Amino acid sequence: MKIAIIGAGATGLAAAHDLLNNGHSVTIYEAGDRPGGLAAGFKAPGWDWSLEKFYHHWFASDADLLKLATEIGVRDRVIYNRPETVVYYEGRFYQLDGALSTVFPGMPWVDKLPLSGSIARGLLALQFPGFNLIDTIRYGLSGAYLVVTSNWRALERTTAHAWLLRWMGRRVYGLLWQPLLQGKFAEYAEQVNMAWMWARVKARTPMLGTFVGGFQAFFDELAAHVQKRGARILYRTRVESITAVPERPQSDDSTTGQPRWLVSAQPPEPGTHNSEFGTDSFDRVLVTTSPRLMTRLVPQLPPDYLGTLSGLKSLGAVIVIFALDHQLSRQGYYWHNLPKNAGFPFLAMCEHTNFVSSQHFGGQHLVYCGDYLPLTHPHFAMSDDELCATFLPSLKRFNPDFDPSWVQQTWVFKEPYAQPVPFVNHSRNIPPMRTPLPGLFFASMSHVYPWDRGTNYAVQLGREVAAQLSATFG
Repeated sequence: MKIAIIGAGATGLAAAHDLLNNGHSVTIYEAGDRPGGLAAGFKAPGWDWSLEKFYHHWFASDADLLKLATEIGVRDRVIYNRPETVVYYEGRFYQLDGALSTVFPGMPWVDKLPLSGSIARGLLALQFPGFNLIDTIRYGLSGAYLVVTSNWRALERTTAHAWLLRWMGRRVYGLLWQPLLQGKFAEYAEQVNMAWMWARVKARTPMLGTFVGGFQAFFDELAAHVQKRGARILYRTRVESITAVPERPQSDDSTTGQPRWLVSAQPPEPGTHNSEFGTDSFDRVLVTTSPRLMTRLVPQLPPDYLGTLSGLKSLGAVIVIFALDHQLSRQGYYWHNLPKNAGFPFLAMCEHTNFVSSQHFGGQHLVYCGDYLPLTHPHFAMSDDELCATFLPSLKRFNPDFDPSWVQQTWVFKEPYAQPVPFVNHSRNIPPMRTPLPGLFFASMSHVYPWDRGTNYAVQLGREVAAQLSATFG
């Protein structure tokens, strides 16, 4: 059968992979010029690797991603490292997560011990000056409970704000979790449910992964794989509408009773010409865009389903990338969690080249400064130069020797749909992937729950919706 997929990100490509396995014909529409969605990258002159527009990394626990990489023959190009993550406290940075060998230098074998990550977090917490002994015990016991339990549905009935305050205490919450929630969810910080926090603690590992050549290389491989097996990918093609039309019943057609779907596409820029633009007909359509775009593409959806889509809240992302000719973090720290009340104009600073060697980027040291914000925030209205000027002075707080002359290049990226907001009992608010309109499916980042959005769960989602879609052919 003939299937259209809107979006060539991880969800769309993973779904295409399985749909092709089931013998279907697949056409993928992608408004951008390359695959990857939010994990897509770019490559500057002199670089051997691409760099993601929005910072990404994989985890050692990403089973669905690793399974797909194995299936397309690129598992050997997934590599892992243990970069250092730190938190800000009274003008300094302290490590609260990492390898056990961080606590026992010169003893790399300790990282192979059972529960080495949990042991490391406990010992690092003991060394953190912001916690007293009681704080450390509460932090350790509560964290251990979150790792052990699988009952996330009970946790989604309360907010992370209330649960963490009760079980970890005011000091641990104020120093560690409150800044994270405020940075990730802005005015929604105290409304986010505890299942979301559980998923972060449950699934994430100190061992972080990337792909040889950058994540763009992985998505290029995945896209090429589905194309070789017959999929058609239409880049720089913006879908304008998706419309159901009645189909004549045919006794020999398993789609009898199903409408045909017309997908109308246009170039993203006026004046672009391509024979692929126009309207095509399909048996099924899978949309992997944002809920807001879904409502615009298919306004004929029933009012209750449209209302569910409109009720899903999310935040956008703003990223400034600085290419420096010096290393910024002299300690070699990779990820810096930053409290907004300390005066930083962004949520996190990630020195990418303390995770992936700068030799892959022509010797440049690449620094992300990123934030999740409502679309009404002034940063979305700023020009690139204004945003860089706003973020740049804070780099001196990571290294007193920093000088603006270190900056060789800058890039600014903004995305309106980057972080879904999971409220209390959020599982009740997620729309079914199989929409009320026969043959139309929707799988978005908002369906990745209780897990936090990421490539692994986008792949898992794509494969799940492909199974549901294939089952409708009977």
